[in-house]
Amino acid sequence: MPFAFELIRKDPQSRARLGKITTVHGAVETPAFMPVGTQGTVKSLRPEDLRQCGAQMILGNTYHLYLRPGHETVRRLGGLHAFMNWPGPILTDSGGFQVYSLAALRKIGPEGVMFRSHIDGSQHFLSPRKAVEIQEALGSDIMMCLDECTPYPATFEQTRESMDLTLKWAKACREAKTGAGQALFGIVQGGSYPDLRRQAADEMVGLEFDGYALGGVSVGEPKDMMYAITDEITPLLPSEKPRYLMGVGTPEDIVYGVSRGIDLFDCVMPTRSARHGLLFTNSEKIVIKNARWREDPSPPDETCDCYTCKNYSRAYLRHLYVAGEILAMILNTIHNIRHYMRLLENIRAAVREDRFSQWKKDFLSQKSGTITTAD
Repeated sequence: MPFAFELIRKDPQSRARLGKITTVHGAVETPAFMPVGTQGTVKSLRPEDLRQCGAQMILGNTYHLYLRPGHETVRRLGGLHAFMNWPGPILTDSGGFQVYSLAALRKIGPEGVMFRSHIDGSQHFLSPRKAVEIQEALGSDIMMCLDECTPYPATFEQTRESMDLTLKWAKACREAKTGAGQALFGIVQGGSYPDLRRQAADEMVGLEFDGYALGGVSVGEPKDMMYAITDEITPLLPSEKPRYLMGVGTPEDIVYGVSRGIDLFDCVMPTRSARHGLLFTNSEKIVIKNARWREDPSPPDETCDCYTCKNYSRAYLRHLYVAGEILAMILNTIHNIRHYMRLLENIRAAVREDRFSQWKKDFLSQKSGTITTAD
């Protein structure tokens, strides 16, 4: 079945919405969070673990998979789904953000980006056409247009030039797309300038992509600015197509994004935090290395139904982490991913039952906003 999006329900008191994305590799109920599988794996987890945690769709990284093992290698081995044994939908980013982060190793021009590999220093050129070619070889269900991620802060003129380049590349990506089985999303840039964001949204929507993303947020700007951009630009994106807030973020950020009409999210936060011993719960955030957990027999979160919380104590998780055991990363990541999946499940249930606004109030009042670090 080709890519499709169905808008199922709207919350009567906010912009929150319930939807379903259909791809050749299955359906995704939205709003949804995508765990990040940068190099064809969500760090420390098997695909079976992700399924048990409730993950519906994961994100792969075009830049990293292009450099290693190479997109043609992945194509010859049956595409990314077969290569990594993940049967569900996959979204691949364009590589634009990774190239953006390599400021000392890249040079941006009208036709694309010349950059040096962070692995071996070899030189490569990433054009819009190449970005689509790589993603088509990977066989992802949703591809992203190549964009220039505008840094923060940037002058109006710098941001305008960056926005114009992203729009030019979006047109080239659309022309380069060859297959009908994969969707292609456009990315709205424009930095912190509302006028540029509105212009970018108008022109990107005019190109008629399968979905739209807000890019260049969560790159160092104040939180209220990210919220303001989301609030103003999301209504300008077609309601009949999915909307994706790239690289966001905390549970609170996700709840806010949903309330403004966002359908898709991704972020390394749950997995990266897990590897550094930070566990999310429905109240406090737990730094598991702290001595206060040394003899605590309780699970990380009494309300959590994940494998970790059903079988292991805070004391054991602390022991594993302090001892540097690999199992610490596995169990912590299972918990954090499940925490995020439960968050989105609860959001979808609240929207379905017309009680999202009250659920949001209860959720925010429950969050302490603090991290437990004292020993």
